[in-house]
Amino acid sequence: MKQRNFLFLLTSLLILSLIAGCAPQTAAPLAATNITLTDGLGREVSLPQPAQKIVSTAASNTEILFALGAGAQVIGRDEFSNYPEEALTVESIGGGMNDYNMEKITALQPDLVLVAEINPPELVKALEKLNIPVFYLSNPDDFNGLYQNLKTVGQLTGHASEAEALSASLQTRVDKALETVKQSTTQPTVFFELDASEPAKPWTSGGGTFVNYLITMAGAQNIAAELESDWAQYSQEDLLVKNPDIIILADAKWGTTTEMVMARPGWEELKAVQKGNIYPIDDDLTSRPGPRMVDGLEALVKIFHTDFNTND
Repeated sequence: MKQRNFLFLLTSLLILSLIAGCAPQTAAPLAATNITLTDGLGREVSLPQPAQKIVSTAASNTEILFALGAGAQVIGRDEFSNYPEEALTVESIGGGMNDYNMEKITALQPDLVLVAEINPPELVKALEKLNIPVFYLSNPDDFNGLYQNLKTVGQLTGHASEAEALSASLQTRVDKALETVKQSTTQPTVFFELDASEPAKPWTSGGGTFVNYLITMAGAQNIAAELESDWAQYSQEDLLVKNPDIIILADAKWGTTTEMVMARPGWEELKAVQKGNIYPIDDDLTSRPGPRMVDGLEALVKIFHTDFNTND
């Protein structure tokens, strides 16, 4: 009798184990990954897990998100976010003259709003009042700062490994550009034009800007580096005294052409005009603190050093 009961129990256990083996397996629930980082305003920002529904209020942040592979997580972007092309398919939340559609942002129900230094701190306060998680990303001072920003956004979005890989790739390109600069024997003087709506007093970048950092790193000298303001108007008289070797037109996308510069009264005395050393540049590569800053460096090195070739 005992042997029969033992055989019955053994058979039952075997059947149950077979049934369990054939049953569909369910994945274990993912453990929440608590993320706590300090943003550019000194605020401690905590997320229960990497953000999956992100609103970007600055073009530079949008470019960072897409470069890290987090583009599919972007559900809202500012009006000026036009790169990469896929960003244009994301719903706009405004941003012209810092006028953001707070109702639309709220309706999107983001689990993170990523703002940049171009945005006023008041925007952060307004989002805080709506109980929307917001992270303020400061502008980098150099490429190391840029890489740190990439890694920060990588942590916030669950793309830490992609951020590490992208930073390493960008550093390789920077090193290659610097190698060309080291081999050069010249250091041209440069005037970087931002806005010439007043041709006799065009706006330029001073010594405290990333533009000045890029010009210097690319092996040239910014004639406006001594300006106390980051952005200031530069008189034609001072321009004639400094007499730069090269003029860079960052306002080319607003219609300024080489021909227009050469036709400006008095500018014919400048070496850059006489030698035709006037070059348009995509201002987004030097003004947006994102991955394409490296493109900006390469573009400047190509202008300053004609033997530079990114395809080597």
